[in-house]
Amino acid sequence: MAPKPDSQSASAATPADASSQFSMDPMFHLLKVIPYSFLRPPRLRLKFPSLSLPSPMTVFSLLLLTYFMVVSGIVYDVIVEPPGIGSTQDPATGSVRPVVFLPGRVNGQYIIEGLSSGFMFVLGGIGIVLLDLALDKNRAKSVKASYATAGISSIVIAYVMSTLFIRIKIPAYLR
Repeated sequence: MAPKPDSQSASAATPADASSQFSMDPMFHLLKVIPYSFLRPPRLRLKFPSLSLPSPMTVFSLLLLTYFMVVSGIVYDVIVEPPGIGSTQDPATGSVRPVVFLPGRVNGQYIIEGLSSGFMFVLGGIGIVLLDLALDKNRAKSVKASYATAGISSIVIAYVMSTLFIRIKIPAYLR
């Protein structure tokens, strides 16, 4: 516990601090006061900038783009700098074939692999948004049916493709 300061020493320190503020160099005082004795600040009529809120679709688009970048592994791609696409040699013919998925390594990826997986996740999210739009009471039945069909099909495509990507990535998974 810190000792309490003595009341006499605290009151004695205050005048010394106050006098140190006024004991300036006279040249510094002249340089500080003289230029501002004849200069006046201008009268400015500045207006505060008016900021309007972005539209909900702009916010949704930015959030969807951010989600796509995070899920795609952009941070991993920037730090590790993997190749865009890989290659493997066919043992039967000896020809070199391009490979999109890095097989056998769960914690590694090619750039195209991350982007395609991220696109499938975003496609599934858009499908959920379309299903939500299909529940709107103020829309025509044909539009609601179109939204529901597009939403269900995009969710199914995203699920099937993501499962296929996992099976390519890890051959013995879910079997």
